[in-house]
Amino acid sequence: MDTKQSELEVKAREWLKERGVTIDDIAELVYYLQAKYHDDLSMEECVYNVDRVLTKREVQNAILTGIQLDKLAEEKKLDHPLQETIEVDESLYGVDEIIALSIVNVYGSIGFTNYGYIDKQKPGILEHLNDKSTGECHTFLDDIVGAIAAAASSRLAHGTADGKKLDD
Repeated sequence: MDTKQSELEVKAREWLKERGVTIDDIAELVYYLQAKYHDDLSMEECVYNVDRVLTKREVQNAILTGIQLDKLAEEKKLDHPLQETIEVDESLYGVDEIIALSIVNVYGSIGFTNYGYIDKQKPGILEHLNDKSTGECHTFLDDIVGAIAAAASSRLAHGTADGKKLDD
């Protein structure tokens, strides 16, 4: 893998970590989504696919935008009624999912089903990010993390179907 990261990618990875999300956390979600389809799936393969997804500019932009909005909501710096809407993660808001779908689109339509499934199940780190009792706001981040996992799962599935690793 190319180790040269853009400033945008470095910042996106930093912000994920600052918000308590590791690459391994996302890789565990990929494993959760794909293990039943791959007898010999390793965590290393899952991490590799997450890393590749994080190299995409669309993904980096979604991470930075979503985390910034979550932070502003935490700091109560948004105007009414947007402040309350993001703070409580209102179910009819939907903009958080739209940003996540921009990530899911990167590797094709299989990502939509992966994303929908993981968004309902909320395994692993997603359970923590959805815990409103922490005082943290992750209205955007939970969907973004789920979308990264869904995209990495799609990438893995496409590579397996072709009998080789994708080179993107």
